[in-house]
Amino acid sequence: MITAQSGSQAISVVDLVKRYEDVTAVDGLSFDVHAGEIFGLLGPNGAGKTTTINILCGLLEPTSGEATVLGFDVQKEPSKIKERIGVCPQEPAYFSYLTGRENIELIGNLHCMERSELKERTDWLLKRVGLGEGSRRRAGKYSGGMIRRMSLVMALVNDPEIAFLDEPTVGLDPQSRRATWELIRSLKEKGSTVILTTHYIEEAEALADRVGIIDRGKLIALDTPQSLMEEHGAENLEEVFIKITGRRIREEV
Repeated sequence: MITAQSGSQAISVVDLVKRYEDVTAVDGLSFDVHAGEIFGLLGPNGAGKTTTINILCGLLEPTSGEATVLGFDVQKEPSKIKERIGVCPQEPAYFSYLTGRENIELIGNLHCMERSELKERTDWLLKRVGLGEGSRRRAGKYSGGMIRRMSLVMALVNDPEIAFLDEPTVGLDPQSRRATWELIRSLKEKGSTVILTTHYIEEAEALADRVGIIDRGKLIALDTPQSLMEEHGAENLEEVFIKITGRRIREEV
């Protein structure tokens, strides 16, 4: 894996806008993500987090504004971006008639990974998420938590330079959730950049180097969790969120 130089910008977003017929999902969003950091992207349902991630991954075209990922323009060079990222989507995409391992290996083959490297990487990741024994079962027989863990491995099997993890711990039991936390921390230790969205505020507080809070498509706060708590006189990040948005993160817009 070739990683961006520490201290450089892995992602740059400037005045990003995404409009649909009756709603503006992203409204003048600007922020940078440093190479090698875990960046938490927080906001209520409908705040624009997933739309922003889909634009950065080259899956959606913005209405206006600019965004670069690893120095590549998301509109002009999406294929170069897709080669170097991994995505764990909010709604997992997989083939139910394939086994968990076959779904993972399919992604590795699409990235042209060597067979030995793919097997070694798959085995390591499956062990880390506790899915080793179940990996040879058809994915259509998986529980929601197993699907989520398989989706995470699919996102990371190519050892991406940037991992976009959209709600990666939804539906996981406490033990699997903690294992996922440790896996995310290990990505940072190897020099990868992680973009994490979550509705578990304590998760962002525990993992993220910095957090950006989005509300109605706009960035309303950006700093380290500790700095945000000190600025708002809060005991935890959830209290900060309530103070600046007026509601809890799980409430609808």
